[in-house]
Amino acid sequence: MGRWSREELQQAHDRFVEVAAACAVSREWRPWAEMFTEDAEYLEHCFGRFHGRQEIYDWIQPLMNEWPNSEMTSFPHDWCVLDEERGWWICQIENRFRDPGDGEVYQAHNLTVLHYAGDGLFSYEEDAYNPTGFVPMVTAWMAAQQAHEGER
Repeated sequence: MGRWSREELQQAHDRFVEVAAACAVSREWRPWAEMFTEDAEYLEHCFGRFHGRQEIYDWIQPLMNEWPNSEMTSFPHDWCVLDEERGWWICQIENRFRDPGDGEVYQAHNLTVLHYAGDGLFSYEEDAYNPTGFVPMVTAWMAAQQAHEGER
């Protein structure tokens, strides 16, 4: 048996998903950064390692407001596995782009590992992306956007 109940771990994960969804709409990422402990570590394979809640926020806020990240409108979790003993979540998360006007869904996934720390907070996140999934998707999204703009 782990340190936390399955119910607490599930509630923390559900809140993580909800807060990320709200931040994607508001474009304000402070509430998401507040889901981490003050001494959290965030390893982002494309951008590096960040230490502490404030450093995580200082990285994510401008990044998510720059193209192409600014086109991401939601981050649904396709699947997650919970290691109850450790309090770790391993998830496949879609990085979904806004509809360019053709009604199609444009997204590419990353794998995320989250370490729960108690009190609804996480102490660690690691994101791993496959660029060979993102580049063709963004290229297709750009073509669809350009085609739709030509129809106006």
